[in-house]
Amino acid sequence: MDALTRTWFKFCCRVTNVSHRENLEMSQTGSCMCAAVRFTITVPVTETAACHCRMCRKWSGGVFMALQLPADAVHFDNADAIRTFVSSPWAERAFCGICGSNLFYRVTAEGPMQGEIHMALGVLDDPSGVVLSTELFIDKKPDGFGFAQDTHRMTEAEVMAMFDAPE
Repeated sequence: MDALTRTWFKFCCRVTNVSHRENLEMSQTGSCMCAAVRFTITVPVTETAACHCRMCRKWSGGVFMALQLPADAVHFDNADAIRTFVSSPWAERAFCGICGSNLFYRVTAEGPMQGEIHMALGVLDDPSGVVLSTELFIDKKPDGFGFAQDTHRMTEAEVMAMFDAPE
């Protein structure tokens, strides 16, 4: 794994390594607005990232705040209600086919991040204890808003280099 990818893992939505029993005790749940799609995250999450790229702003109506999760850490109920949209050569975005709630962004490009799910923070039943740690595409952030706390900030070039970097 190259240095940029390690930086991504280090600063963007770390997932803590704990035992399976502890995972079950610390799992988080969530759903879309109509609750047709429910899910359980089986690993504890402590951090979220905010993406300021144009696609995320268009998709979320503002900044997209997400939890970075391995694909096998999310279990969906009624996955048949999930619809996807291929938004770029490296990712797809998922939403509820009934109410339209944004659910997650999934990396589809080959490489160490393939399959990762970036679950929307807003669909968690209880996001308490999850703190903002990273801002992506900071050079694309609209002038009209910002976060009060200091975060690790990555430019468009830094983020894109993670997708282009050799394994």
